[in-house]
Amino acid sequence: MADVIVIGAGPGGLSAAAALGSRGVSVLVVEKADEVGSAWRRHYERLHLHTVRWTSHLPGYRIPRSYGNWVARADVVRYLEEYTRHHRIEVRTGVRVDRLDRVGAEWILRSPQGDLKAKAVVVATGYNHTPEIPNWPGAEGFRGQLLHAADYRNPAPYSGKDVLVVGTGNTGAEIAVDLAEGGASRVRLAVRTAPTFVRRQVGPLPNSAVSIVLRRLPPRLVDYIIAASSRLSIPDLAPYGLPRPTPGVYTRLLNDGAVPIIDVGLVDALQAGHVTVVGAVTGFDGDKVLLAGGEAIAPDTVIAATGYKHGLEGLVGHLDVLDGRGRPTVRGGHTHPHAPALYFTGYTNPLSGMFRELKIDARRIARAIAASR
Repeated sequence: MADVIVIGAGPGGLSAAAALGSRGVSVLVVEKADEVGSAWRRHYERLHLHTVRWTSHLPGYRIPRSYGNWVARADVVRYLEEYTRHHRIEVRTGVRVDRLDRVGAEWILRSPQGDLKAKAVVVATGYNHTPEIPNWPGAEGFRGQLLHAADYRNPAPYSGKDVLVVGTGNTGAEIAVDLAEGGASRVRLAVRTAPTFVRRQVGPLPNSAVSIVLRRLPPRLVDYIIAASSRLSIPDLAPYGLPRPTPGVYTRLLNDGAVPIIDVGLVDALQAGHVTVVGAVTGFDGDKVLLAGGEAIAPDTVIAATGYKHGLEGLVGHLDVLDGRGRPTVRGGHTHPHAPALYFTGYTNPLSGMFRELKIDARRIARAIAASR
């Protein structure tokens, strides 16, 4: 029986394992896929970290400078592989954990590959776990192609096609730009709520570095600073269908996880007419997509960049450790009174960057587990 089992061999799980190992704790990482970093291997090819390299490394091993300031998806995968080797992390792949049960002073990890036991468990199955497509009326009869952004890799299959991207998070914004640059005949972006845009870097300062400072300030002050910065650095996009949103981007992030768009080309694509904005999708009718305001369009393909569920209900839903939106009620070094020695990492999406947050969580988890021993 391992002292600690970590579920998930992505950046959250690997960073927790490395931090625990540095304190002499015996740890095993179990991963349902065949390789570490499986989620990053599946992401669209254009993706880069939105946070600068030097704020994004995990505990105990820096991202090589040769990967550049904005690390590409393929290099993130390579870094996770190197990280695993550097820290000599024991990873057992092909192991799916379906449920956790507390029996006495132990955790039982229920798995089709055979149950496992541990004194403590770290859940790191990922923020973007289960793709979610809204239950649009008529979607099952749509005669075009409907897919989730999780299944999008590159623009090649959509060359010469009319494509509608639904959702104005960072994923939807980048996929729309990728399609426009990659040969799609027409790219439209369906918008329900106008997003806030921020630059990835303003002058010499990366946005992620500034955000580390901002998160220490009161949320209302951060709302004001972000709104002011956006007005100064982003042109008025109202003529292109995206009026400036009401202030409160940081408050919305804290309440519902809605992050601003880190612009990596959408503003230019809108101004050049390569991407056009349409209303929110309300349903489907045959080969038509119905939009708010009564408009109907007939794209060849609809790509739903409509988010993910954490997918934790089956694993820990019976333990009373999730809130009404399926998020853990504790994180980092804290545990729930109903579930001692059960830790969670990677279920927040801060302005300062996911990788940096995972590093902080990992060290707090390792400190708490080492102290409990």
